[in-house]
Amino acid sequence: MNTDVKAIRFTIDDETQELIDKRFEKFSFAADKIQDLDFTFTREKNHSFLMEGRIHFRWGGNAVIKCEDFDLRDGINQIMEKVYQKVKKEVEKKQDHK
Repeated sequence: MNTDVKAIRFTIDDETQELIDKRFEKFSFAADKIQDLDFTFTREKNHSFLMEGRIHFRWGGNAVIKCEDFDLRDGINQIMEKVYQKVKKEVEKKQDHK
């Protein structure tokens, strides 16, 4: 599983990077089923943060999940939880078809 985190119009501090790394641990159950997991965090002009998660599965499926929040930490937790639920759902669907 390849992971990538990008910050646009701001920099991610060490504390936030630790939070992101800690949240990545939840995806270990599907590491062999995910090809790429990319996150983009953008600071908007109204001082909110737009979070986008892109998932590329090994079997060719893709998913893009977005959310917006004024607090970066809350937004990271929110996007990670949404992406986790999507990955869990897709992996379960794939296992059901076997």
